Amino acid sequence: MKRFQLFMPLLVVVISVLCFAPAAWAFCGFYVAKADAKLYNKASQVIIARNSDRTILTTANDFQGEVKDFAMVVPVPTILQKEQVRVAQPKIIERLDAFSAPRLVEYFDADPCAPAVYESIMPQAAPSPTARSAGSRRDSDANLGVTVEARFNVGEYDIVILSAKESGGLETWLNRNGYKIPRGAKQLLKPYIRSSMKFFVAKVNLDKFEQSGYQFLRPLQISYQSPKFMLPIRLGMINATSEQDLIVYILSPKGQAEITNYRTVKIPTNANIPIFIKDEFSNFYKSMFQTSYTKEDKKVAFLEYAWDMGNCDPCSADPLNREEMQQAGVFWLDDNSASMPNSPGFRRPFPTSNVFITRLHIRYTRDKFPEDPIFQETSNRQSFQGRYILQHPFTGDLNCQSGREYQRSLPKRFEQEAQTLAKLTNWKIQDIRQKMKLNMGNLTNSWWQNF
Repeated sequence: MKRFQLFMPLLVVVISVLCFAPAAWAFCGFYVAKADAKLYNKASQVIIARNSDRTILTTANDFQGEVKDFAMVVPVPTILQKEQVRVAQPKIIERLDAFSAPRLVEYFDADPCAPAVYESIMPQAAPSPTARSAGSRRDSDANLGVTVEARFNVGEYDIVILSAKESGGLETWLNRNGYKIPRGAKQLLKPYIRSSMKFFVAKVNLDKFEQSGYQFLRPLQISYQSPKFMLPIRLGMINATSEQDLIVYILSPKGQAEITNYRTVKIPTNANIPIFIKDEFSNFYKSMFQTSYTKEDKKVAFLEYAWDMGNCDPCSADPLNREEMQQAGVFWLDDNSASMPNSPGFRRPFPTSNVFITRLHIRYTRDKFPEDPIFQETSNRQSFQGRYILQHPFTGDLNCQSGREYQRSLPKRFEQEAQTLAKLTNWKIQDIRQKMKLNMGNLTNSWWQNF
C-alpha cells in the first residue's frame, strides 16, 4: 500500500508533463464538448461494417412526419432474404456518433515560475396497399417490368425486394403499392437499374409498430456479399431543397477508409482557439465546417475521425464494447483474451477488437455531389481527430524572470488565437477580439490590458 501511495504522486507528475507541451500540443487534455450529429437539422447517419466483400449496412431514419407515410428505397447489389435483414438498436448509432465526434479540449498553463520537471521528455505533436388477387398483381407487375424477388416482415417493417427493367415502371409500382415516393424518382432510379441493382423497399406496418412500444422508427440493418463498396445517396436528393448532411461510420479490420470518386479531406484540426468558444462550440464547429466546405468547392468528403476502436485520446465517450460492436455489424471480432496477462490485478480496459473506425462527413447537393460515394479500405491506421484546443493562461503571481517573459508573450498568443478563429470561421476579427476581452474581463493582469 505504501508503495502505491508513493507511486501515485509520481504518476500524476509524469502525466501532467506528458500532457503539456507549450510549443506543440500532443493528444491528451481535458475533454470539454463534442460536435455530434445533433448539430445538424437534417443529418442522415449510416454505419458500414466491411471486411473483404462482406458488408453490413445500418441506416438510421431521420424521417420526420407520420410513420404511415414512411418509405425507404435502398438500391442493393444482390437479392436479400429475411435472414439478411434485422432491426438494429437505436442507441448504437448514438454511441458511434458520441465516440467519434469532433471534440473540444482544454489545457491549463503551468506556473512559469515553478521549477521545470522532466522537460526533456516533453512530446512532440502527435500525427496528426389495397389488397388485390395475387394473380392480377403478378400480371400487372410483369407489365411494369417489376419482379418481386422476396417479401417478408422484420420488426415493425414490411419489406419487399424488387428488380426492375426500367425506372418508370418501378416508380409506378411503388406508387400503386402505397409507397409515397416523391416526384422525380424516375430519373434517379435509372442508373441503379442500368447497374442491375436490386431495390430494398421498406414501409411501416402500423400494427406492429404500435405493438413494439417504440416512439421512433428503429434503424434497419442489412447484410450482403458484393465487391461493390458504395453507398447509394442519390435517392435522398429527390426532395432536397437545401444541402444535406451525411455522416458515415466505416468499421474495418484493416484501417482507414476513403472515397475514391471524390477527394477525402481532413477537417482542420489541432487549432488553438479563444477560450470563450467553450460556450459556443456548436456555433464554432458549424461555421468552421461551412467555411471548409465552401473553400473546397463543396465537392469533398471530410474526414472527422480515424482511430482504433480500442482506445481514444481524449475520449468524448467510451469505446464500444464487444456487444455494441456486434450490434454495429462487426462480424470479425477476435478473442485475444488467451494472449493477455492472467494476473489477479490485471484488467484490460477495452476489448481487443481489431476494429478501426473512420468517420466521414459529406455535405451534398444534386449539382455538387452528383455521384454515389465509392469507398475503399486502406492499411493506413494513423490516428486522426477533429480537435480544438482551449489553452487557459496562468493567472497566479508571476514574480520571476520566466514569469515576466511569459506575461509579455500572452498578447501575441491571444492575437494568434483570434486570427486562427477568424480564418477558420470567417467571423469578424473585431467581434472575436471584443468577445475575448469580455470573457477575460475578470483578469486584472497588465498583459490583458495590452491586448
